[in-house]
Amino acid sequence: MAEIVYPPVIALAKTLFRALDLKIHVEGAEWIPRTGGAVLASNHISYLDFIFAGLAALPAERLVRFMAKKDVFDHRISGPLMRGMHHIPVDRAAGAAAFGASLKALKSGEVVGVFAEATISRSFTVKEIKNGAVRMAVGAKVPLIPMALWGTQRLWTKGRPRRLLQRHVPITVLVGEPLEPKRGDDYDAVTAELRGRMTELLDRAQRTYPEIPPGAWWQPSHLGGGAPTPEEAAKLD
Repeated sequence: MAEIVYPPVIALAKTLFRALDLKIHVEGAEWIPRTGGAVLASNHISYLDFIFAGLAALPAERLVRFMAKKDVFDHRISGPLMRGMHHIPVDRAAGAAAFGASLKALKSGEVVGVFAEATISRSFTVKEIKNGAVRMAVGAKVPLIPMALWGTQRLWTKGRPRRLLQRHVPITVLVGEPLEPKRGDDYDAVTAELRGRMTELLDRAQRTYPEIPPGAWWQPSHLGGGAPTPEEAAKLD
């Protein structure tokens, strides 16, 4: 498909990252295949996650088609950009269409990005996830690749003001070894394994992060931060 919008958006984002001196660390990018379809399953802590998750695919010269809620596509500014980058709208009242569009993209050799928790985690831990990512990988016969992001919540997250022009913020992007689910597997068991791998990656990103100030609002409670516990976050949601 023609790529008129995506490359300029990436170039603009990289320019902005350099201007803000964001300290972006990507690890495990070699797990993303250079050809063929793949499902990239990431945690979700920021409204900007799709921008940073996509960076992991650039060494493989791949463009990720992210699944995002339909509201983003309806917006007068973000909508044309999302459609121009061939991302996939998700109408939660009619999810079959998004699932079908994702399968079609995967079978045509695209990398599809999924935020498996479906919404931003206020606790900055991995929420419970459903088996949609696993079913997509099985249906298209492609690998399922776990990923974790950390630091993006400091720029813009749920319930906090945007701080998009912060400088020198470290951003960590970790990609893990792919799972290879197949028809006949217990999809819920594979989903539990996916969540476990995402949690392990996120924990490593959090514990090796260059800045770990005690009590910071953007730190998870189990590491001494001020974020809500998973139980408190569930009540807020």
